[in-house]
Amino acid sequence: MNKFSMKHLRYFDALARLGHFGRAAESCSVTQPALSVQIKELEELIGAPLVERNARKIHLTSLGSAFAERVQGILQSVDELEDLVRASNNAFSGQFRFGVIPTVAPYMLSDIIKQLTLTFPALDLRPREAKTQKLVRDILDARLEAAIVALPISEPSLHEELLFEEDFVLLRSEADSDKPVPAPERLTEMRLLLLEEGHCFRDQAISYCSTMSSLPRNLMEGSSLSTLVQMVGAGIGVTLIPQMAVPVECRSAAVSVARLPEPQPSRAIGMVWRKSNPLQDQLKTIADLIRTVGLSQKSQ
Repeated sequence: MNKFSMKHLRYFDALARLGHFGRAAESCSVTQPALSVQIKELEELIGAPLVERNARKIHLTSLGSAFAERVQGILQSVDELEDLVRASNNAFSGQFRFGVIPTVAPYMLSDIIKQLTLTFPALDLRPREAKTQKLVRDILDARLEAAIVALPISEPSLHEELLFEEDFVLLRSEADSDKPVPAPERLTEMRLLLLEEGHCFRDQAISYCSTMSSLPRNLMEGSSLSTLVQMVGAGIGVTLIPQMAVPVECRSAAVSVARLPEPQPSRAIGMVWRKSNPLQDQLKTIADLIRTVGLSQKSQ
């Protein structure tokens, strides 16, 4: 059997994970025909099919499934070797693949990228926005170096670095701006608008409400904080959003912002990475920089 290349393995890993030639090609920054050629070439080198193709979705053969597991481990080891070499150098350079949850990315990512670029000009930044579960999975599989998420994650193999804490605020229709701020226990009696399942911010909001009394009975969902704010502006209900989202989401919406009485709901924002990552010192330096960005925004 002729030798196959790292390119073959990375393309096949993307295809095995995503189950679609188009999405795999996009994740590898190549065209779909180019990725298809590499997969076909890999199968020819192996002498057996790895993928069962159909019009909608690919399926791995039994060999393909076993091959994918081994490939994932090989790629993780190679990535960790590259990190080890980078850690031996004083300058932090090369790719830095990091994730950010959707309730942070629109409000901090631009400033984070600016500061990282100024501090580490040799870094090739590769940010990715995704929900917490996806980001954690990608860190564990060494597809990301780190992620900015809401803590705690409680994954034993990940280091959690607290960056800052921020409060949630209550959004109501502009027409309700003169009304008294409702007591926390009254939120369960109102039409509460929340993010759809899978967002950690939804879980935090529900957790806050359930500590006051019972879970809200009249829930409505949205796919983003922007959608929730617009729904509140239309008089559909009320919602909680993180403080960092207020300047962006409320500047053109017919809503009023109010602080809830103590104990105010809040969240802890942190950065997580694999404990085995040899770039510990560099990652802590990046965490300190992001912490400065977050605290600067809070003081504005």
